[in-house]
Amino acid sequence: MQLAMIGLGKMGLNMTKRLIQGGHRVVGYAHTKKSVAAAVRIGATGARSLEEAVAKLSSPRVVWLMIPAGKPVHDAIARLSSLLKKGDILIDGGNSHFKEDELHAAMLKPRGIHYLDIGVSGGIWGLDIGYCMMAGGGKAAFRTVEPALKTLAPKDGYAHVGPVGAGHYVKMVHNGVEYALMQSYAEGFELMRASPYKIDLRQVAHLWNQGSVVRSWLLELAEDAFKKDPGLKNIKGFVNDSGEGRWTVLDAVENAVPASTIALALFRRFRSRQRDSFSDKVLAALRNEFGGHAVKKA
Repeated sequence: MQLAMIGLGKMGLNMTKRLIQGGHRVVGYAHTKKSVAAAVRIGATGARSLEEAVAKLSSPRVVWLMIPAGKPVHDAIARLSSLLKKGDILIDGGNSHFKEDELHAAMLKPRGIHYLDIGVSGGIWGLDIGYCMMAGGGKAAFRTVEPALKTLAPKDGYAHVGPVGAGHYVKMVHNGVEYALMQSYAEGFELMRASPYKIDLRQVAHLWNQGSVVRSWLLELAEDAFKKDPGLKNIKGFVNDSGEGRWTVLDAVENAVPASTIALALFRRFRSRQRDSFSDKVLAALRNEFGGHAVKKA
């Protein structure tokens, strides 16, 4: 199938490459010429504007946004609402708040434009192993874009999870759970580091992945991080947050759900910005390993 990828950063460009490798035609547009040129080099058709990107597609047109949440998404959808036609499909694949999805869908509905919110997980590793995708919106629109989802995801790695907003909601909770898992691992490794046994943390990370009940991809990334820098001496334990952990906690409060572990993991990230600690070095290293997020040098 064909589609336009708007936003060619770490995620958008790699998704474009995976789609092209799967035989799809992709029109790429971003604010910088350098990003568009990078997409062209891997086989995409470049566009110099949203208008040109839409014009290079045939109906029904599919436009996929991979841009920062908030005003950039809202402004892009406002512009695209006048460019797309009845039967076209607009996808927000970024980390938008699920409550904004209803607003965006309402903007497009009078013109007969379908809207899908698709939460995407996989980070910088998605190019090689595929992306997990959680889709919200109409089932007909979902089925139309399903060939692209099959290419982007590993086996059983995508699903229609509900109406508009459900995709970003599930992704939001996913990120909240991710916060709690990472915090638990970080505290465990700090405890072992403080023990009198001079434990090889890389060895333990590898060991726990061999059949233990706490095995996971995050532990594989921890092993890689400890292999590169056993004491994590070269990074600061400054752990940022993308905002979705905050939204998860706020939603838990609104629904009176005792998501205490996720809340504490979020607050621990806030604390990391006040004083350095080894567990926060672990968190910063894991974010860098799975998502390519920048780390602060010690």
